[in-house]
Amino acid sequence: MADRGYFQTTDLIEPLDKRGITLSSSQVYRLVVDRPERLSLKILMALLDILDCTMDDLIEPITSAATGKTRTRKAVGAETGVGELRPKRARIHGVER
Repeated sequence: MADRGYFQTTDLIEPLDKRGITLSSSQVYRLVVDRPERLSLKILMALLDILDCTMDDLIEPITSAATGKTRTRKAVGAETGVGELRPKRARIHGVER
């Protein structure tokens, strides 16, 4: 940010607003200072445009210290690596309908 002349998180509010993204000063602060849990593609593209950079400049992969491998997260319901085991549907007996 400093390389591009943005020295405060609030400096990003106006350029984001010009691109149709309205965020409060606290939202922009959390976006810059904290690691966001989720980030919309629209905001990411706006930041890349504002800062004139690439995704490699903004996003760094997380590596596990123990294995040295890049950690990837699987989507909910994705294969969990338990072999051929699969959950079975519960059946309730003895209930009158």
